[in-house]
Amino acid sequence: MANIKKGDLVQVISGAKPERGGDRGKQGKVLEVLVEQNRVIVEGVNYVTKHTRVGQTDRGTKTGGIETVEAPIHISNVALVDPSTKKPTRVGHRVEEKVKDGVKRTVRVRYAKKSGKDL
Repeated sequence: MANIKKGDLVQVISGAKPERGGDRGKQGKVLEVLVEQNRVIVEGVNYVTKHTRVGQTDRGTKTGGIETVEAPIHISNVALVDPSTKKPTRVGHRVEEKVKDGVKRTVRVRYAKKSGKDL
């Protein structure tokens, strides 16, 4: 079971501080998880400028230019945010039994561990 999923609130725990132009300490929502590369794309974090080639659509409008997009960041550099304390925390899994339509099933559920101090 994955620790970080699409839609989770995460915080960047490594890299340069904001005073030096970095993203450490920023929180954002996970837009996409790239499982093969062990990377995540976080909203508002790790912006890069991307140059796209100028082209034309069917209607004749020009496309392309310089745009800023979020680049992937390694999954080890982010931590899940505990919803109650709003601090980064570690993730645990516990096994629960669910009864659905009279059938018992065992499922693993993610939960945020205690976040004693900032990571």
